[in-house]
Amino acid sequence: MRVCIVFHSGYGHTKRVAECVRAGVARVPDAHVELIPVDELAPNAPRWAQLDAADAIIFGAPTYMGSVSSDMKRFMESTSSRWMTLAWADKIAAGFTNSGSQEGDKHNTLVSFATLSAQHGMVWINLNVPPGNNNSRGSVEDLNRLGASLGLMTQSNIDQGPDVVPPPSDLRTAEVFGERVARCTHRWLIGRAPSSPA
Repeated sequence: MRVCIVFHSGYGHTKRVAECVRAGVARVPDAHVELIPVDELAPNAPRWAQLDAADAIIFGAPTYMGSVSSDMKRFMESTSSRWMTLAWADKIAAGFTNSGSQEGDKHNTLVSFATLSAQHGMVWINLNVPPGNNNSRGSVEDLNRLGASLGLMTQSNIDQGPDVVPPPSDLRTAEVFGERVARCTHRWLIGRAPSSPA
């Protein structure tokens, strides 16, 4: 089972999240996972072949000014040649994002990833972790403390580096998310009908 995490990280925070997502994926037996920074995906770069061969692609980017970062947007637009041939149809897809604010309009970034995935005919996987930190007994140590549903949201204070933030609860949530995507991918692969003979 091959899982690729394609991401952009402006200051290192989103990369740290991607590494935790990768750790979660790796918990699932027979899961082979690759981190692919978008700056390694110039036209005709060899790493495109890894995305084409993947069973699941997880998209990750910071949310800047209420949307995906420009580097990630450039990558998204460059997938149009795959879209034209439905090369990624029926792959599993999921997404994550990080921003400085608690909310920071991160939902818009996840919607962009989900829309891209739908255009490619991919199968979107959500977070499936109940919202944390939303009652008098909750705390910032809860999983999914930001209350995301569509995908993974993390938060990093803008005056702290990736060695400090996102906080541990967000990183634990990232690992849970990666494991979920891998388990859903495995389930999809064993349950999917075999291809028609050529």
